[in-house]
Amino acid sequence: MAEQQQTFFLGRQPILDIRQEIIGYELLFRSSEKNLSEFESQSQACMSVISSTLSGFGFSEVLGDKLGFINVTEDVLLSDLVEILPKGQTILELLETVSLNDETRNRCLELAARGYRIALDDHVYGKEHLKIYRFVDIIKIDILETYPTALPGIVTNLRQFPIRLLAEKVETREQFTDCLAMGFELFQGYFFARPVVLQHKGLEPSKIAMLRLLRNLHENADFDVIEDDFRSAPDLSFNLLKLVNSVCIGLREKIKGLRHAIIILGLDKLRRWVQLAIFASSDSRGINNPLMELAAVRGRLMELLLMKRHGLPRNSERVEAAFMTGILSLVDILLDTSIDVIVSELGLSDEISAALLNRDGELGLLLALAETLEQSNLGEVQNLVEHSDISLQNLLAAQVDAYNWRSNV
Repeated sequence: MAEQQQTFFLGRQPILDIRQEIIGYELLFRSSEKNLSEFESQSQACMSVISSTLSGFGFSEVLGDKLGFINVTEDVLLSDLVEILPKGQTILELLETVSLNDETRNRCLELAARGYRIALDDHVYGKEHLKIYRFVDIIKIDILETYPTALPGIVTNLRQFPIRLLAEKVETREQFTDCLAMGFELFQGYFFARPVVLQHKGLEPSKIAMLRLLRNLHENADFDVIEDDFRSAPDLSFNLLKLVNSVCIGLREKIKGLRHAIIILGLDKLRRWVQLAIFASSDSRGINNPLMELAAVRGRLMELLLMKRHGLPRNSERVEAAFMTGILSLVDILLDTSIDVIVSELGLSDEISAALLNRDGELGLLLALAETLEQSNLGEVQNLVEHSDISLQNLLAAQVDAYNWRSNV
């Protein structure tokens, strides 16, 4: 099993409306399959939830078409890291530790203007917060920590504003009925469902690869340099594809290559993700797994063969597709899952998908050739060479070139 394989954990608790229909989920930090939240830093826990949701699980896999309530600390709120989250589906839930001062209010206004919705978690009503009540979307009130006699007055005061009230820690039908009568519109608690722990196998890129990419992004390196960072790290490329499908929800255009994926995402969002992933991770590994090395060599070999076959430059769309097919061709083994699942999650072009699933098309032929060459099955290699119009001499020269390229990286 690959050293980079990681199991991502995420707590998810439903939030319901007055009809007891799920409208969203609060996403919670979990470090194992146990339904417990154990962390050293609350900010790191928040960033871990965001990073895992975007590039570990995938936003649509976790939420479907429901809203995602994401806890944020003051540090995370004031950074630009939250701006990588899909604004149409994200509720930024300010933890009770966030100071509702001028700085955080202005930041909330800025985010609201960009389309994000704001919620206050475990909020205690106070007249000093009237300014923020005018633009906050949701206020969560812990009904177990609030005196029952004080609750109706708090609700009355808050309903003067365009706010939806969420009753938190509803544990009995009687509590639900009482909160409904008072004017609460949203509900969360053990009466409806306890948080469940989601698990998903993924690849965690090495810290060294992430730091190198972040350095190049901060130094405004050429686009080719940024692309090369991904080309040299198949695990990083896999996470990029997951990220694009999370951030660009509803993407109609299928991904044709690494350059295409980076362009769709944009360098600003890419930089935020890299910062987020580095801060969220406690991992310090930097040595690639042999299967990662093999995947990178496959990608390089396939693009060299396609370039030679058609006289194409390396940055052409067809060559990009050949490289991506190669680097993704071992992900199913790395994650111990089926290639069908991988392809369905990544929004790949039909040509790349067909090559990975069935070895169909020109890319499928080149992938089969690369695999057969690795097995030193010269009889089958000769058969495939004849079908691909690539001479054995050119094939072996490309293989040497591919290994040299990987060594230089």
